[in-house]
Amino acid sequence: MKKIWVDAIPWNKEKVTAALEGGADAVLVPEGYSSKVKELGVIRTISGDGDLKIGRDVVRFTIRNKKDEEEAVRLSGSKILIIRTTDWTIIPLENLIAQTQGLMAEVRSSGEAKTAVRILEKGVEGVVIKSNSLGEIRKTIELMKSSNETLKLQVARITEVRPVGMGDRVCIDTCTNMGHGQGILAGNAGGAMFLVHSESVKTPYVAQRPFRVNAGAVHAYTLAGGGKTKYLSEIKSGDEVLVVDHRGRTVPAVVGRTKTEKRPMMLVRAKCGRKEISLVMQNAETIRLTAKGGKPVSIVSLDKKSEVLVYLENEGRHFGMKVDETITEK
Repeated sequence: MKKIWVDAIPWNKEKVTAALEGGADAVLVPEGYSSKVKELGVIRTISGDGDLKIGRDVVRFTIRNKKDEEEAVRLSGSKILIIRTTDWTIIPLENLIAQTQGLMAEVRSSGEAKTAVRILEKGVEGVVIKSNSLGEIRKTIELMKSSNETLKLQVARITEVRPVGMGDRVCIDTCTNMGHGQGILAGNAGGAMFLVHSESVKTPYVAQRPFRVNAGAVHAYTLAGGGKTKYLSEIKSGDEVLVVDHRGRTVPAVVGRTKTEKRPMMLVRAKCGRKEISLVMQNAETIRLTAKGGKPVSIVSLDKKSEVLVYLENEGRHFGMKVDETITEK
């Protein structure tokens, strides 16, 4: 999980409160204010008198040229660096990430944070959000907390598989190649989804398309970034979806395009305890769910002995966001 620190220098109680409420990992405050933070709640402080001390443990470092880069690499062996950049942003961070570990990048928005944590794939260790907008601070904390989260997947037993006629199904083509045991969550209900496997499986009749998941019918839900759901019909180029593997590990993926076409459809139902999971999917051999261990299972081979991976939530959803209320979807 990437770290998120909030810059509350000069002292700003509202920013500290936003950090506490959002679940940030630490706050930067002026020297002498760590005790004020502790009066508000439990959170790590970075200050001259904080849990991590400015100068001794943490150094704010501005990259203006190549010489600064070299000095940052030297310092990184003994201190946590908060890196600021000036006219160039991506390239200095790329160079530093390739040579160091534990970098924190100073950012001004959630958009900058999203870029920083993905540079060179592994990204920086975390970000320090420096903004006068409480809304932007909260948005950045939410983004970072949902980044690379691990979901608890469970095993469900198939109870029904039957053709249901023609319908509109959605293929999601991402800008990410997926591998064995990876796919996208989709279901008829926002709180009960199957792990639909990517088209990364070799077949004698159809070419591999590891960037694609044939996810289900237009009405189905999928899990996007930030813990929100979207209808498959809503997803478009430039959106983000959540790629999930059989261990529940997640990574955001940018959507390159979606393809909605009329195809023969199949209803798949399963049960996990008392919870029912269902999804209407294209009726074809190349459409697969995911079994324990990441094994892709074609939906045409499913029977009442088959077990597949699912993701369940207790909360209901309102416009894609979790709400604490009882919602029944059939």
